[in-house]
Amino acid sequence: MFEHNLLTLLYNSAEPLRSKDILQQLNLAHSAGKTLHNLLIDLTKKKILKETDKQCYRLGPKHGLAEGILDQNARGFGFVTALMSKINPPNYSKDPFVSPGNIQSARHGDRVLIRVFKVKKDGRPEAEVISILQRGRDHLAGFVTKESGKFIVTPEDHRYPFSILLTGKIPETLQDGDAVIVQITGERAGANRQQGTLVEILGDPDSVDVQMRLVIEKFSLPHEFSEEALQQTEAISEEIVPSANRLDLREIDHITIDGETAKDFDDAIAVKKTRSGFRLYVSIADVSHYVKPGSALDKDAYQRGTSVYFPGRVIPMLPEKLSNGLCSLVPNKDRYAFTAILDFDRRGHLKGKQFTKSIICSKNRFTYTTVRQIIVDRDPAIRKLYKPFLTPLKWAEELATLLMHIREQRGSIGFTIPEPFISLDEEGKIKSISRSERNFAHQLIEEFMLAANEAVAETFTEQHLEGLYRIHERPAPEKVEEFVEFTRTLGLELPPLRQDPDWFGQVLGLVKGSPKEYVINNLLLRAMQQARYDRKNVGHFGLAATDYTHFTSPIRRYPDLTVHRTLHTFLQRQEAVRVKKKAKGESLKDMGVALSSRERVAISAEREMNDRLKVRYMKDKIGEEFEAVIAGVNSSAIFVELLDLFVSGGISLSTLKNDYYVFDGQHHRITGKHSGKTFQLGDLIRVSVQDVDTTRNRVYFSPVLAGSEGR
Repeated sequence: MFEHNLLTLLYNSAEPLRSKDILQQLNLAHSAGKTLHNLLIDLTKKKILKETDKQCYRLGPKHGLAEGILDQNARGFGFVTALMSKINPPNYSKDPFVSPGNIQSARHGDRVLIRVFKVKKDGRPEAEVISILQRGRDHLAGFVTKESGKFIVTPEDHRYPFSILLTGKIPETLQDGDAVIVQITGERAGANRQQGTLVEILGDPDSVDVQMRLVIEKFSLPHEFSEEALQQTEAISEEIVPSANRLDLREIDHITIDGETAKDFDDAIAVKKTRSGFRLYVSIADVSHYVKPGSALDKDAYQRGTSVYFPGRVIPMLPEKLSNGLCSLVPNKDRYAFTAILDFDRRGHLKGKQFTKSIICSKNRFTYTTVRQIIVDRDPAIRKLYKPFLTPLKWAEELATLLMHIREQRGSIGFTIPEPFISLDEEGKIKSISRSERNFAHQLIEEFMLAANEAVAETFTEQHLEGLYRIHERPAPEKVEEFVEFTRTLGLELPPLRQDPDWFGQVLGLVKGSPKEYVINNLLLRAMQQARYDRKNVGHFGLAATDYTHFTSPIRRYPDLTVHRTLHTFLQRQEAVRVKKKAKGESLKDMGVALSSRERVAISAEREMNDRLKVRYMKDKIGEEFEAVIAGVNSSAIFVELLDLFVSGGISLSTLKNDYYVFDGQHHRITGKHSGKTFQLGDLIRVSVQDVDTTRNRVYFSPVLAGSEGR
């Protein structure tokens, strides 16, 4: 510990320190001088320190110090990510590993100072925690058990491998099994036990609202608006007033098309047929009119970055008065909007574009199902009910079809990964899980939103504007090679490899409708780079678009709000948006990184919430059989996903008693030594539910083997 304190002090010191200064700053007694002197000499010999002058020391060439964030595993060990150093930048190919014995009192999420003492042959550094520079979290969610009259909390996040003894006042309402939020006091109550105080009793872990709070805590999602933001929202006038700088588009027959359960409507469309082709209006709620840069509302929205959607629940980016009220394009209500007016020729090619602040009045709220019934099913009763809208919807269908064809022709990749639709009952429990419907009505709206996003991005590029692009870089060649190598093991004959979107589209076309479609889509998606926000435009590989941004959802995505502001500033001819303004560009770069990060956190939280609810849905399904696809194989387990319920789980090889199975990593399969029975990635398989562990959110399956295979 003495050595650790010394290294931490020198790491944080801007100048070399004399031994007497070290004694003073470490609050050591004068009698410790000899011990310190010997330690300094020893560390200098090892070149961890360097003596710059007589008894004056700084870190040496072999100090091995760096700081980063501890990512701890449930088994106690951890890795240190986001590595940096004040002295010299670390240059390691892999994140440093820290064994349980070298983690000291650090916890998952802490910013720690480490010393790398060894680099293994595979390039993995091994390190010890020297000190904790900043605690990550002191509030944790967990579950209560009562032991010998004391309440013990087991953290819900298994990356905190300890329990917490509750101290202080304990409410009588606290029950064994309750989910709670506790604050760690920092004092230990044993080898693997901390002390803490109760902050909040959440209640029954099977409740969807409790699970939502647990996910909020795990991902540190902002979920309460500041008092200042709420006051600003309350003070906003609900009056919609025409003005000279807004185009009055209330006579244009805008409509909204959304899902049955949608509560906010941030985009409306209208299509007119012209002599030369089509005119498309894409009108987006004008959030920027209400949310001003630097305001409390703006700060809260930026901190969230995006709305987070859970089954039957949402953590909105903006307060309800805006998201479900003034910025929701409800029928027969005047609303402020930002409109893209796009002109296309008869073949669907963009010939003209203009953008304007506007006032619109949506004429009808359609659902995807209703639009499908009108333009796909051509249901006579439904068509009669919506007769005034039949012609505009026909024009919309024609234009969307042309746009979709052009996009496919240029090589836009059409991933087909089905998504679950989780419906809840009145008590907040899962009532059913089904495959989300996707029909031409979804495609119609998507094509119009893509067209508007591209048109805005093209304007940014043409006018040299500083704005946030939505970029998607080319996949790394080694990732594509890995994918190609894998597909060979499945016996797929791929077209000659090309690094363009069209090649990926051809690959997806080869497996469309086959049992391997799900696996190939997922693996190909993993080979791709993550789309992100950046001020530097490198195009969007997946869409085969040279210019792309997000303009169409400022209610729920902060990047779209910045795009509206940039576009409006350009329309007002203000010089502040020019590329030459480096300060603005630098802030946009940081903004792109931060908002991309918030998006990834939101996606992870949404997936986790879905998985938690699915696991609880399976609690009473033990023994039932389902069709599944093998989504992964390793030396100890087969991983499957149910085809209809989208529930993932594992089959432990130790439970396969009918044979001894050998793992073949090259072909992503296991094979029975005696029977020759194989389980390969992408195979369809029938499974039964063996067990459900709601504390670890896992489902365990076993294969349903026919005939002699089961004996």
